[in-house]
Amino acid sequence: MPEKIKRIMIVDGSSVSRTLLTRMLKEELTSTEVLGVDSAEAALAAMDEHSFDLITTALLLPDMDGLSLSRTIRDSNKHTYTPVIVVSGDADSRLLREGFEAGVTDYFDKSDGYKAFGIFIRSFMQRNSGLVGNILYVEDSKTAASVTIKMLEKQGLKVTHVTTAEEGLTILVSNEDNGINDFDLVITDFYLMGKMTGGDLLHAIRVKLHHSQQELPVLVLTSSDDEQTQVEVFHAGANDFVTKPLIEQVMIARVRALLLIKHQYNALKLQAETMRWIAATDSLTGVRSKRYLLDNGENYLRESQLPVWGILIDIDHFKHINDSLGHITGDHVLADLGVMLDSLFADDMVVRFGGEEFSILFREDDYENAVRRAEDLRAAIESLKPGGVDITVSIGMCCSDDHPNQPLSRFLSLADKALYFSKENGRNQVSVNTVEGPLQINAAALQSAS
Repeated sequence: MPEKIKRIMIVDGSSVSRTLLTRMLKEELTSTEVLGVDSAEAALAAMDEHSFDLITTALLLPDMDGLSLSRTIRDSNKHTYTPVIVVSGDADSRLLREGFEAGVTDYFDKSDGYKAFGIFIRSFMQRNSGLVGNILYVEDSKTAASVTIKMLEKQGLKVTHVTTAEEGLTILVSNEDNGINDFDLVITDFYLMGKMTGGDLLHAIRVKLHHSQQELPVLVLTSSDDEQTQVEVFHAGANDFVTKPLIEQVMIARVRALLLIKHQYNALKLQAETMRWIAATDSLTGVRSKRYLLDNGENYLRESQLPVWGILIDIDHFKHINDSLGHITGDHVLADLGVMLDSLFADDMVVRFGGEEFSILFREDDYENAVRRAEDLRAAIESLKPGGVDITVSIGMCCSDDHPNQPLSRFLSLADKALYFSKENGRNQVSVNTVEGPLQINAAALQSAS
């Protein structure tokens, strides 16, 4: 999905300032349209025609001062909540005293330089990006729900509304059972009609579904602001509460804060998953790391309903490639081979076992098919010419049906014995460690059988 274009208006009587400020914004921000106007009158006219994500204004304008313009913006229908930043080199006590009352969001000191302005606005936009998220809203009052849903949807939020805590919990449990995490925030009235209250729903979210306050924030709406109610709300597991009747600016501020908590949680979770992926992946070849095999191979072997086959692959005379052609070429060979293995065994566990050795765990209940896959792999590698180098491999394999109830280390050592059998008998071949011991595969016989 393409990035949404942001629209910023710069209001400044100086054409030089407008040009420099516009240039700095375009250098710092992508997907941004900048409109420069020279007066409050021109700014208000532009606001009637367009919607802006941010407005900056000089403190002194030809026809109105910046604080008066900010008040007018706050009184408008379309830009009531649009951030307004005053840009001035001579902030006086009036700005500091009246700026908040006038609706000024922030102030940039022009004496810091035009380059700093672009960085300042970029940072501001990152901190105050538009609200994004899916909300589960539980409210049994049609009137209150209508007003609140309109309030939230105006901010670009997606709202799923239900009238009882039972309905809300059913949706959350169903999502949990299906591995879906649809909601970024739950908003619920504390007192609801029905057997379950908002407090009961909160308790279920925290205790039954085990969602932490970061994983699924909950905002409670209550008509009572006494201390006892506040204690109940927080004791039940709420992140925050808002008293009725709702004040839109307060409501949106609380929603923004809780969505930020959720988005930070998602970012940290993604970072953790990325780090786990890095730890589980061999950086050169792109296949799984030996650490991944040691952590997951035992379960793969034990939990499979089909026979599991273990393969060990060793590049023949790889030391000679490194010594004669260099380690960079050797790395190209390993990388290209990793890509091929991942392609041919996409649904299986492909691992760089160490150096020039790879291992594969895969499930197959047909003996001949399993052996044929290994032989097809050997032939494909012989034709691969990774890094422009002719290579062959020796392959050893074994099956859990032939060697049942073996721990992973013993299972792989059985494949390793077959690998050495391939090497001792001339390399560039496949051997299977059967019940009777290692046996060389007759490639010609396999081809004629197919």
